[in-house]
Amino acid sequence: MRVLVVVDMQNDFIDGVLGTKEAVEIVDSVKAKINSYHKAGDVIIYTKDTHTDEYLQTQEGQKLPVKHCIKGTAGWEIAQGLYLDGCQVIEKQSFGSLELAELIAGMKGVSSIELVGLCTDICVISNAMILKAKMPEIPIVVDASCCAGVTKDSHKTALDAMKVCQIEVIN
Repeated sequence: MRVLVVVDMQNDFIDGVLGTKEAVEIVDSVKAKINSYHKAGDVIIYTKDTHTDEYLQTQEGQKLPVKHCIKGTAGWEIAQGLYLDGCQVIEKQSFGSLELAELIAGMKGVSSIELVGLCTDICVISNAMILKAKMPEIPIVVDASCCAGVTKDSHKTALDAMKVCQIEVIN
């Protein structure tokens, strides 16, 4: 069984306060990827960056002083048309999710884990590295065409770093 992890495809990261042109451009590709996994009967798990109104008082908020993905707001929601009912959603308060790694590690028969989403250079790379550390013998794949970074350069740098760590990067 394959697992697709859809990382933080939330409104604030696509066309909201931290949105980018590149993030908007990958939405259709991510949707196609989700539909492909669904049609094959594979597992799809979503992550949601999740903050509270006190975000600006956190360490992350002091380094990135832009309120985003505040639980319950429209910006916190997964972009319309991407979420499939019944799929697991993990709310995460930091870049990477140990809960995600534990969940997948507890599944029987996982043959590969693929990640898509936002942002390549922050949350995608963080989760890919955690998954690789937790399950070093399961192939971890990142589809570069279904990811976008804060900048084009940081997107490429993150992809290169993942390749060095034996995470397969496809287009």
